[in-house]
Amino acid sequence: MDMLKKFSGSSLFLPVVALTVLLIFNTLFVDGFLTIQMTEDGHLYGRLVDILNRSCSLIILALGMTFVIATSGIDISVGAVVAISAAVVCTLIGGRGDGVAEMPMSVAMMAAVGVGVLCGMWNGLLVAKFKIQAVVATLILMTAGRGVAQLMTEGQIITVYYKPFEYIAGFLPNMPLPTNIFIALAMVLLVAILMKKTSIGLFVQSVGINPTAARYSGINVTMVIFLVYAFSGLCAGVSGLIESSLIRAADANNAGLNMEMDAILAVALGGTLLSGGKFYVGGSVIGAITIQTLTTTMYALGVSADQLPVVKAAAVIIICLIQSKKAQEMFDKWKASRHSQQKNDTKAVIGKAVKQL
Repeated sequence: MDMLKKFSGSSLFLPVVALTVLLIFNTLFVDGFLTIQMTEDGHLYGRLVDILNRSCSLIILALGMTFVIATSGIDISVGAVVAISAAVVCTLIGGRGDGVAEMPMSVAMMAAVGVGVLCGMWNGLLVAKFKIQAVVATLILMTAGRGVAQLMTEGQIITVYYKPFEYIAGFLPNMPLPTNIFIALAMVLLVAILMKKTSIGLFVQSVGINPTAARYSGINVTMVIFLVYAFSGLCAGVSGLIESSLIRAADANNAGLNMEMDAILAVALGGTLLSGGKFYVGGSVIGAITIQTLTTTMYALGVSADQLPVVKAAAVIIICLIQSKKAQEMFDKWKASRHSQQKNDTKAVIGKAVKQL
């Protein structure tokens, strides 16, 4: 009972409850939701595997977005950076019909991720050094990014026929799960190790709570903000590799479209306040899986892609209301009154027992 009370007050309570409710709903109303089968090649498939598979890009984006939001910032350009990264890797590998790569895939992948980091550094420079508001600074790249991707692809959808390219988000031989699940897991472990072994998390949280106090305590606030945007660009670059590998092509118009909103929603659902400060990486990961589960649920129920943003917008409104200061005050007041009522009930029971004696 004590563990349940402790968990109900933790940051993971809301995202875990939301994910649990969605899973129960799908189990009851979506046929074969929990069914997982194995192909002759040893690959697992089913709705649960699909959810994990499709949520990998969002998990990676949410990792970068968590640190950005923790510094009281925002990065609405990650969707466009995904498109740029996809355009770079597909352009360098080439769309030759004979399945031969024009450049080694490893070089193309590093170039795509490197371009993502450069985009993040550009955002970090504008926000940290030139003190431009984060939403304005990243809006520049959000607006121009897809145009840059269109220039790279010359307005065409570049289809990659090079077989190993599909392994980035597909199945390696004799592997039961898609490769991108392991990529997402590696990114999560990397962040966990950095949080455990370094003071990066403390620096980010300090900058988000009070940058002036953090500066006086010796923290290089400008460098911290610059690095979190660079890391967000890194995450977007990796997500671009996965998104392009999923469709074996670079689609500058649709790659990463609206993924920035999903990443922000995942971070908010994970318990990180949009005003900055304390953040929860684990909550963001669960939030990303929850968003993808919600998307899969809506599609299974026949909701069109055009109507889906309405559902996500409603979720954002509910989360913001729950996280608001007024809602927290009302919840604290309710808890205090409930505790007081329990104490009064206990006193009444004890008094009644004493009288009977």
